[in-house]
Amino acid sequence: MRTHLVILKKVYLDKILDGGKTIELRLTKTAVPPFNCIAIGDKLLLKESSGPVCAVAQVSAFTEFRNLTPAKIAKIKAEFNAKILGEDEYWKFKADSKFAVLVWLKNVRKIKPVRINKKDWRAWVVLTEKENYGLFKLSSGDIID
Repeated sequence: MRTHLVILKKVYLDKILDGGKTIELRLTKTAVPPFNCIAIGDKLLLKESSGPVCAVAQVSAFTEFRNLTPAKIAKIKAEFNAKILGEDEYWKFKADSKFAVLVWLKNVRKIKPVRINKKDWRAWVVLTEKENYGLFKLSSGDIID
């Protein structure tokens, strides 16, 4: 089981926390995480873009797509956007993506906000013993119900 750091714009993080957004979508031009490195049961640490890590979730299911076309992306939007809650601008901006990962979220919980020193532009990081921003030290006492 892996732990992932997921960077989200505030608008989407808020939608996850209020229960409206139950699928996180990553559309990319190249095969970057979470593509080919996510599994059911993995732990997700949710971080606001330019803000703190403030929630945890678990992967209940996922689906990966490769060799996407604008038509295939439009089909994903039609089928899943009611749970992704992506804005039209997002879909337009990502229309030339070649890879997609849909991640179904469960057990979403707020935690005490934790600031980390992350300077790179990666929007999804698979955490390791060597690279975990001190987040492996979080305890269950950090969870806010």
